[in-house]
Amino acid sequence: MSLTSELFGDVLVAHTPDELNEDTSGPFHAELIDAADRGRKKFVLQMDRTEAYDSAGLTALLDLQDEVREAGAILKISGLDEPGNTIFKLTRLDRRFDIFDSVIDAVQSFR
Repeated sequence: MSLTSELFGDVLVAHTPDELNEDTSGPFHAELIDAADRGRKKFVLQMDRTEAYDSAGLTALLDLQDEVREAGAILKISGLDEPGNTIFKLTRLDRRFDIFDSVIDAVQSFR
C-alpha cells in the first residue's frame, strides 16, 4: 500500500485508506513512523475517505499516536464522517486525539 500524502508547510497530511483494518493498518503505520524517524514532527490524518474500521485499525491509530509522541511529533485527525465520529465517541478515541472538521483547521492548529 502506498500512502497518499501531501505537505502543507511543515505539516504532513496523510490520507487514510478506505478501510482501516488489520490489512491496511500495518503498512500505513510503518510509512508514518518512517516519516517521523526521518524528522517529520507534525502530522494530520485526513480520514474523510475512511468508511470502515475494525479493532486492529483503531489499535493501530493508538499505537501510531504513542510512537509519534515518542519521536517528539504530534498527530491530529481531520475529516471524520458521521460513522467515524460515532466510532470515535463510542470508543472514547475522541478524548485521545485532537480532531478537526477540516484539514485546513487541523494544519492551522499547529501555528
